[in-house]
Amino acid sequence: MDVSKIHGFNFPCPIRFGAGASKELTDYLKANKLSRPLLVTDGTVAELSFFKEIKNDLQQKGFSVEVFSEMHKNPIKSDVLKGGDAFHETGRDCIIGIGGGVALDVARAIVLRVNHKRDLFDYDDLIGGDKYVTEDVPHFVTIPTTAGTGSEVGRSAIISEDESKKKRILFSPKLMARMVFADPLLTMELPPFITAATGMDALTHNMEAYLAKNFHPMCDGIALEGIALIANSLETATHRPDVESRAKMLLASLMGAVAFQKGLGVVHSLAHPLSSLLDTHHGLANAVNLPYGMQFNYEGFEARFDKMADAFGLSKNNGNRVVDHLFEMNDRLGLPTKLSAIGVEAKHIEELSELAEADFCHPNNPKPVTRADFKNLYEKAL
Repeated sequence: MDVSKIHGFNFPCPIRFGAGASKELTDYLKANKLSRPLLVTDGTVAELSFFKEIKNDLQQKGFSVEVFSEMHKNPIKSDVLKGGDAFHETGRDCIIGIGGGVALDVARAIVLRVNHKRDLFDYDDLIGGDKYVTEDVPHFVTIPTTAGTGSEVGRSAIISEDESKKKRILFSPKLMARMVFADPLLTMELPPFITAATGMDALTHNMEAYLAKNFHPMCDGIALEGIALIANSLETATHRPDVESRAKMLLASLMGAVAFQKGLGVVHSLAHPLSSLLDTHHGLANAVNLPYGMQFNYEGFEARFDKMADAFGLSKNNGNRVVDHLFEMNDRLGLPTKLSAIGVEAKHIEELSELAEADFCHPNNPKPVTRADFKNLYEKAL
């Protein structure tokens, strides 16, 4: 893969990919007659040198720039409402989401909020709220800084209720970015833990999408290629990062987000309650639960596991090795393999199981998952 060149492709939206792609932002905005961007990012990224460079470059070239970075680690409705107010009060004409899944989810939700004035959760896709997304939305650009969620190419944002922390999905094709600048150089300074956790998030997206019960052979092919890229690059990106490993992880993350249009499954339903109840990093929650969820899914889907084993480089017809391989990956990446290591206690399991059963992902799992199954999986992983 020649990552020294910047490549352009269009799937599912226009993407500029390669080392230095983010430098094209100012010319792109000028070409689209945009001059007053709202940069949406999280508080950590807002302090990093590359973010300051992007901001300074825009200002030096005559752009009026405002930054919105008030958001929680698991974003909530009031974060979005504040961002919408910032857009209007400062007279912005476009939104640029810069960061990982949290910043891009908040940015996308602000894009919806700007011209849609109903209660934010009236637009929840799980209650048919997409039918209310009828107005124009601001010009939206995304610049990912992690290789995990793939939110840069998404059409939805997951935002929690302020009090209950229940997760809601805001969705519409209108919320897809008009342009993505995927620049692996922006991920080079990620610390090992974040690289590993977000990388396992991308792996979970690809694996769960491949197993999801819906018929979508194109997503299946993309998911297998995403798994192969991660198998080939995640450990290097974590422990000995170079531009090629970072580029492969960024592509695999994009692929996972495209593939999971097919659906996700039991692992995400195990992980989401950990974020809601205990504020666990989403990628870490997926990483710990992934081997247990895959163990649950193995029986009856051996042929699919054989293909995933091949993508992992475990040789053909070796699907029974996949679960052990996932435990070994977590060990090599310095990630925990037990929930007790991330603050989960036996007293949490009942509530976690209730939240998992109510989660929106497991209906697409290849086999049904009951509350008793969730309880059993949490107890195994504890």
